[in-house]
Amino acid sequence: MNKIIVLNGPNLNLLGEREKKQYGNLTLKEIENNCKEFAKKNNVRLSLFQSNIEGELINQIQNSRNNQDGVIINAGGYTHTSVAIHDALKILKIPIIELHISNIYNREEFRHKSLISKVANGIICGFGAEGYIMSLKAMKRILENENR
Repeated sequence: MNKIIVLNGPNLNLLGEREKKQYGNLTLKEIENNCKEFAKKNNVRLSLFQSNIEGELINQIQNSRNNQDGVIINAGGYTHTSVAIHDALKILKIPIIELHISNIYNREEFRHKSLISKVANGIICGFGAEGYIMSLKAMKRILENENR
């Protein structure tokens, strides 16, 4: 059974309340429930974590090197600012998918630069909450291909 962790960064705990035109109406809890349902149907052991604190996300990334098969990360605003998250992800020898609910390239100029992209296997952005399921499907495929 593949073990995948989904990490969510700052302000994602307020999904469903904030900028609904940009992020949709689903709450993080609803998105997590959709992910859990996917995991159950697809024989994936899923871990979910959200924090507004950079160091807590880094701790989870570091722990992932020994207890996860893949990382999906929506680092929120840290995507564009955190060298520390980039460096933690760079240490991993497991697949990484960068995820964004909105299309970061359709937004403000400062959001166009991701410090995570260079260490990620792929990026999914602009598909709303469905991006979480798309990311899980992609990670499952990556892990299955590695195990062949």
